[in-house]
Amino acid sequence: MQYHAFVIKYAEIGIKGKNRYLFEQALVSQMERVLAKCEGTFKFFRVSGRIYVNAENFDFDEVIAALQTVFGITGICPAVCIERDGDNKLPDINGLSQEVIKFIDGVYADKNMTFKIKVRRVDKTYPLDSMEAAAEIGAQVLDAYPEMKVDVKNPDVLINVEIREKVNIFSEIIPGPGGMPTGTSGRACLLLSGGIDSPVAGYMIAKRGAEIEAVYFNAPPYTSERAKQKVVDLAKVIAKYTGKVNLHVINFTDIQMYIYEKCPHDELTIIMRRYMMRIADMIAEKTGCKGLVTGESIGQVASQTMESLMATDEVVTDMPVYRPLIAFDKQDIVDISLKIDAYETSILPYEDCCTIFVAKHPVTKPLLPVIRAHEKNLSEKIDELVQTALDTDEVITLEA
Repeated sequence: MQYHAFVIKYAEIGIKGKNRYLFEQALVSQMERVLAKCEGTFKFFRVSGRIYVNAENFDFDEVIAALQTVFGITGICPAVCIERDGDNKLPDINGLSQEVIKFIDGVYADKNMTFKIKVRRVDKTYPLDSMEAAAEIGAQVLDAYPEMKVDVKNPDVLINVEIREKVNIFSEIIPGPGGMPTGTSGRACLLLSGGIDSPVAGYMIAKRGAEIEAVYFNAPPYTSERAKQKVVDLAKVIAKYTGKVNLHVINFTDIQMYIYEKCPHDELTIIMRRYMMRIADMIAEKTGCKGLVTGESIGQVASQTMESLMATDEVVTDMPVYRPLIAFDKQDIVDISLKIDAYETSILPYEDCCTIFVAKHPVTKPLLPVIRAHEKNLSEKIDELVQTALDTDEVITLEA
């Protein structure tokens, strides 16, 4: 069957009260963004808690794949929509039953199945209530297709009939990613590496409506152009869901080498991480971000113990640090990485600066007074090096 409409379902947006229209507008804006890249003509309508997409000359699979990247959508329902007639009337129950029969005939070649009719009557002026309408439609379907059987508890097919400002008939709800529309929660600055965790953290915070600014710490010649390209490709994965992502590539080599020269090697990871957080904090403030985002999970590695996280957070000014993966097991993170098609890129064997300079026996419970004392060894040049890194920031703008 060639559909010409989609009913878009959302969840959390529906409880936003008087501000709901703002979230609906943001959701429509994101759908317009992704469908602009698809073949076809699309028109969007927002009516009484529903969003409709009318579509012509489109590729069904391409449109579904695009809509499944839009945060805020919980369900995509390929639908037949019956408009009111010239007298502003909906079909009577016999006409409505015939539309459902035509829908079944167009969608299901094999009628040897169980079914249930579920009617939702939003327009209370319709003469039959939901139960009465469902019973009458079901009876006429059985007359038309005797091989079909009713099963109200576990049907093979659930046919939804919504009686609203128009009638929507659909039987499939294709899951969307859920969450909140991009742009409804401000902007966040993601510390993005080439590993598995940080792209997933970016995806998770974006799912809550945040736009993404990303920072990558590069260390040439110790890291290759392939390592940088790997991070660019991971930023593109996030951009598939969020739209534009600005990736700030910071040359961190001189800072790392200076820390390596002046500080105890078992503290290298913590002190380097503290300077990454300082730089990301500055970029976040400059770009209007409302928080930093990292892919850290408690206890996963030495730099992610509670003591280590406390040590790195200390250098951030007034910016909150969001850690969407803080209580995730590694397999939880891998599962999401696979789902968003980031995993195969994340495991490419091109190391980033975090892995090049890891000590053999890093401190797992750093003491803040000790860390602060050893950072004083850097006082001669570190501010100059940080400023140079910021001044040579390479910004790559990415869109899926």
